[in-house]
Amino acid sequence: MKRFMKYVRPYLPYFIIGPICMIIEVIGEVVMPKLLSVVINRAYLGTLSVGTSFGVMMLMILCALMMMAGGVGGAYFGAKASVNFAADLREDVYRKVQTYSFSNIDKFSTGSLVTRLTNDVTQLQNFVNMLLRMALRSPGMLIAALVMAISMQPSLSVVLAVSIPLLLITIFCIIGTGFRRFRMMQTKVDALNSTVQESVTNVRVVKSFVREDAEITKFQKANGDLKEAGLSAMKLMIFLSPVMTLVMNFTILAVIWFGGDIVLSGDMLIGDLSAFINYVTQILSSLMMVTMLFMFSARAMASASRIREVLDETVDLDDLTAAYPDKQIESGSIEFRSVSFRYYKNSEEKVLDTIDLKIPSGMTVGIIGSTGCGKTTLVSLIPRLYDCDEGEVLVDGVNVRDYSLRHLRDGVGMVLQKNTLFSGSIAENLRWGDPDADDETLRAAAGVAQADKFITSFTGGYDAMLERGGRNVSGGQRQRLCIARTLLKKSKIIILDDSTSAVDTATERAIRHAFSHELRDSTKLIIAQRIGSVKDADMIIVMDEGKIVGLGTHEELLQNNPEYIEIYESQADLRAKAGDN
Repeated sequence: MKRFMKYVRPYLPYFIIGPICMIIEVIGEVVMPKLLSVVINRAYLGTLSVGTSFGVMMLMILCALMMMAGGVGGAYFGAKASVNFAADLREDVYRKVQTYSFSNIDKFSTGSLVTRLTNDVTQLQNFVNMLLRMALRSPGMLIAALVMAISMQPSLSVVLAVSIPLLLITIFCIIGTGFRRFRMMQTKVDALNSTVQESVTNVRVVKSFVREDAEITKFQKANGDLKEAGLSAMKLMIFLSPVMTLVMNFTILAVIWFGGDIVLSGDMLIGDLSAFINYVTQILSSLMMVTMLFMFSARAMASASRIREVLDETVDLDDLTAAYPDKQIESGSIEFRSVSFRYYKNSEEKVLDTIDLKIPSGMTVGIIGSTGCGKTTLVSLIPRLYDCDEGEVLVDGVNVRDYSLRHLRDGVGMVLQKNTLFSGSIAENLRWGDPDADDETLRAAAGVAQADKFITSFTGGYDAMLERGGRNVSGGQRQRLCIARTLLKKSKIIILDDSTSAVDTATERAIRHAFSHELRDSTKLIIAQRIGSVKDADMIIVMDEGKIVGLGTHEELLQNNPEYIEIYESQADLRAKAGDN
């Protein structure tokens, strides 16, 4: 647990005061049976007076008030400590996830990260709360009650020498298997969260393919697996409770049996036997509480291990060794020198294979090729969403690894293939590009992206609310909003990854025309499936199986590049068929 001490230190007073309050409660609980035995003994001997009864009663009330103050204080400070501990831990885990590269994120499923941020942190919070309330209370009660019992009647305490070791052996046997079962249960929670998230996020696809029954079946399997894992873990608790109760009852029965003989022989008063039974109950109850603490610790340790995996994950992209941490992109020239890349480092198959390419600043470059040929991967290396395995990528003549990630990515505006918007107003989404942009700047960027017209047609205009993912706007509208958001960054490099595929050709033409005027000083890389989207580019890159197989203008490629000619003719045939129809 040393890994988590940094979350304890800021709230150390709470972590100290809480257990002290619980010790105060323990003192009251241990004193109470002794006071009661005084009353019973004097009544049995016939020496009980009103004054003695009243005095003992006042002491018992004082003990009860002391116990109440200690219990409330322990609960309050325990809650304060555990909630603050969990809040800081959750924030650190979230911050760490935000530093992950794409390859780091690929290692953990989204559902797993959500579970670790929520369920696993909550398990640790509950454990810390229970630890603060029980860590001193249970051992304190165990020791104090044991001392009181032995001091009252040592010979009768031999009964405890049998029951306590029996309980401890049972506890350690159960805890030995508890950790594995609780870790398996958390893994099943991951799988269930991933299933739910995937199904709910893609509900439109599920319904359009009438796959509700299949998704329900998938959920039932994940839910059933979690149920089985949960039952497997809970069986420990189910088994433990009757064992503890059985041992406790047999111990009390043995105390009454042997203690009765001692009372009848005159070596022990009836009040002392009553107090002894109370102390035995406290001893065994404290052992049960310790057991519960161990059970919680088994689950908490499983959760702590999963959280450590996130916190200790080595981020493969950082700027700690950046040679020019303060340098910013100024012109936007790009160069690839013998660049190769694999998504799986042990794989022999390269997604990009020995790419050599120079793109002068301010140029408009089209990138075209078959699906899976490496177009998106190529442009993803520029803002270091991934790092190349071999060779180097340079921007303004400087290796991208020598920039700070913040300055590099500030200088590269990228509209991803999957357009993502967030819940909130349209204006709030656009200001992701520039948080300080005024309304006029927003409208100008939206105008370039051909989005202003449809935005102003909404009730509320730029203050109209978007649902999560922009589900209440069309695909083409989403694309134009994402383009406008990227334009507000005013980056020297603009990358459009098939980001106009959902708009009509007239709108796409208007966007390209606006780009040529408004972004003349920026380097523009346009990935497209349609030749019409890139034919006016200064340079067109043709890719196939991770290699550049063609480079030139539209006219040049039509003269000498078979792959480009094949794409052009296939699309021309499709246009001709569409015209005939």
